[in-house]
Amino acid sequence: MTAANTKTFDSLNPRTGDVVESYPIHSTDHVHAVVARAREQADWWQEIGFEGRKKALNTWKGVITRRINQLAQIVHDETGKPHGDALLEAALGIDHLGYAASHAKKVLGPRRVGSGLVMANQSATVRYHPLGVVGVIGPWNYPVFTPMGSIAYALAAGNAVVFKPSEYTPGVGVWLARTFEEAVGRPVLQTVTGLGETGNALCTSGVNKVAFTGSTNTGKKVMAACAETLTPVVIEAGGKDAFLVDRDADLDAAADAAAWGAFANAGQTCVGVERVYVHKDVYDPFLEKLVAKAREVTANDSDDSKIGPITMPSQLPIIKSHIEDALARGGRALVGGIDAVGERFVRPTVLVDVPEDSIAVTQETFGPTVTVAKVDTMDEAVEYANATKYGLAATVFSKARGMELADRIRSGMASVNGIITFAGVPNIPFGGVGESGFGRIHGADGLREFTYSKGIARKRFNPLLNLTSFARTAAQEGQLTQLMTLLHGRSGTIK
Repeated sequence: MTAANTKTFDSLNPRTGDVVESYPIHSTDHVHAVVARAREQADWWQEIGFEGRKKALNTWKGVITRRINQLAQIVHDETGKPHGDALLEAALGIDHLGYAASHAKKVLGPRRVGSGLVMANQSATVRYHPLGVVGVIGPWNYPVFTPMGSIAYALAAGNAVVFKPSEYTPGVGVWLARTFEEAVGRPVLQTVTGLGETGNALCTSGVNKVAFTGSTNTGKKVMAACAETLTPVVIEAGGKDAFLVDRDADLDAAADAAAWGAFANAGQTCVGVERVYVHKDVYDPFLEKLVAKAREVTANDSDDSKIGPITMPSQLPIIKSHIEDALARGGRALVGGIDAVGERFVRPTVLVDVPEDSIAVTQETFGPTVTVAKVDTMDEAVEYANATKYGLAATVFSKARGMELADRIRSGMASVNGIITFAGVPNIPFGGVGESGFGRIHGADGLREFTYSKGIARKRFNPLLNLTSFARTAAQEGQLTQLMTLLHGRSGTIK
């Protein structure tokens, strides 16, 4: 229940502008109280161990799965994305929850490591301990899938979680916390709602780590707030992701993938496609196929529209300015253009002949637009792909050189002959470099991200050389020198 004197804000349906529901703007004191409650829950959550957490998380997973259409409807109402896209997002989130629950013990359980010859009398063990309470600040574009990559993995690692969803999608966060407590019986996952001040309160509340997904500029503000208490952060920020098409690529598949990557979710995908570089030998046929695909993508308020509205209204002038700059700099719109930007919806726009220093190429657009450029070689394509301050994701279509080219692109993730496929593979870590952020969610790296490692050395027998004692003799020091020469003295000898 919301107290009578608590301020509220409205969650709006971006398709219609209608109020979906109102939610409280939680104060700093409230957020701090929630975190304190989470710390109490964390003790119990850690005590039940890997198997207990696995059982609890699988119970929650079952509840979400059985009510997946209910969750998808909330996503649809709050983001405007088609119901089928919301369903896909929820399904991927469920799959990652299942992975985290089932793999936590294997990844984070104690393991023996080698102790080396010098310390051969020691038994060496590495353990991973939960941090305590993790704060998660989620985005609005994928309000289930993206935060679940932090929530599920932090929970599986043994932490309690306080989730602050975007002010555009608070209902998703409230639903996740409510179903968790219903399934598990304890509020190990809690949600706080509000605007930027609520997120800032979470950063300064004493949580043991903050996982943030959002724009680069907001990510910097999160880091600054967390720095006050030396709270570590995981930052998954924006991207300007490149799509490479080699001369031997399957052009039909490449065009279909580029269209989906650029236009799905109205282009509001941080790992989507914003820049395409095509080998000159296949540029014309590829472009023809991409243009045809783009013209098939509808953007309106009908139930069968391929894409939904722009969820955040303030993004509309940014999308328009990028298109305007591209055209003013000599670019051409083969599909769409300035008129494609409406009051709520933006139709797909395909831009060519756009200079590489145009803001349509250098800055994240976050709308259903894409630039397509011709390159003489794939080496040139890689050079262009890497000429960005971002480094989140990439796509390569090539039969012979796909893995090679993908590996050369400076990005945290890449797909070869597929689109955003890495996001659906739970074993693959997810995150960026440069101004796309740092830290990883998903996979084993994602589980370890929400722990701290602890090494323990245990003496098995008395050492031949007791080096950590004031009783150490000169003779023993000489033996140490001989041992080091034997082990390491021959490596890297200068000739």
